[in-house]
Amino acid sequence: MNRIETQASGGCQCGAVRYRASAMLDTSHICHCRMCQKAAGHYFAALVGVPKDALSWTRGAPATFKSSDQVERGFCRDCGTPLYYDYTESRHLSVTTGSLDDPARFPPKMQFGIEARLPWIDTLPTLPQESTTEETMPDAAAKIAASNHQHPDHDTDSWPCST
Repeated sequence: MNRIETQASGGCQCGAVRYRASAMLDTSHICHCRMCQKAAGHYFAALVGVPKDALSWTRGAPATFKSSDQVERGFCRDCGTPLYYDYTESRHLSVTTGSLDDPARFPPKMQFGIEARLPWIDTLPTLPQESTTEETMPDAAAKIAASNHQHPDHDTDSWPCST
């Protein structure tokens, strides 16, 4: 695994927990194992490595859950966003790709835990597709936008922002 000196930031949906990384690893992957499915509440967990010495929590601190004696998973205690997977004996942990401010920078390069991969996962691209809520339900989208409590995809001096 290669260390890449770069800047990346991310955090939870509500903005209570934010982090910054001064380096990333070239380990972007998805894990299909049942433990990751449960932790992410999804078909798989998307993760990318960060050296522990390159990670700082810039707002708040994650809550943790030990999913095994060797693994700790971090999440926001306020909104529940999964934030990281930490094999505690390692010198790196893996942040959830979706918690990054720019997740498109870290496309997956590998899949793990394929023994638990759901049998229909490869059919997802063949499903019917629709546009976002803004196009299909403009009135509902306007109501959501007017009451949006989601933190923006960038650092803020404070949150919620004072008006």
